[in-house]
Amino acid sequence: MGLILARGGSKSIPKKNIKLLGGKPLLAHTVEKAKAAKYIDRLILSTDDKEIADVGRKYGAEVPFTRPAELAEDSTTDYPVFVHAVEWLEKNENWKPDFVVHLRPTHPFRKTSDIDKAVEMLAGNPEADSVWTVGLPPVTPYKMFLAEEGQFIKPVVTIPGVDEAYNLPRQKLPKAYNHYGQVDVMRHNTLMKKKSMCGKNILPLFLEGELVDLDTLFDWEFAEFLMKKGKIR
Repeated sequence: MGLILARGGSKSIPKKNIKLLGGKPLLAHTVEKAKAAKYIDRLILSTDDKEIADVGRKYGAEVPFTRPAELAEDSTTDYPVFVHAVEWLEKNENWKPDFVVHLRPTHPFRKTSDIDKAVEMLAGNPEADSVWTVGLPPVTPYKMFLAEEGQFIKPVVTIPGVDEAYNLPRQKLPKAYNHYGQVDVMRHNTLMKKKSMCGKNILPLFLEGELVDLDTLFDWEFAEFLMKKGKIR
């Protein structure tokens, strides 16, 4: 099952989930990629907003319930929203998925092939609790510091036996990866029995190319620029 979370209260970009990007609502990009995936038998949209629900249905997502208002606040984390969706389907339709694929609408440029690969990776490794999409960040954590007013800065990460690792060229530092969340897949048991979105055994699916997460207006303008240049679609 694919699950898309899209609440109506976006602050950074008003009505972000249905704002047009490349001529169609942001949400539509994710729905279309998911509908083309091999292993997503149902695509569920969890939203508290009627307008978002209507757009989701138009492009092929199921909206079998309205998300409760208490699960659509700024401070709401993903976990209780996922539990609500899974429990609602089991209670009202006597149906539960083996895997749940988390598809964030803020990643419109994900590849359908990555959705398929993530599911295959989890299915092929019984010890894995989940699969996360990860990529190299713009700045390595080995060149980051903790800093407070009036105190000396301290490196966030050090390398045993290496003095001033932060002064080394990036190419000589260990590779560290960021969780980009384009496609995350978890087992039903990870979510409901282990009460976690990922569990302890997380397999990495490495991403390449432009990794754009639409969180701010600057991100949006950058995405439009890349689309016009034909670099992503």
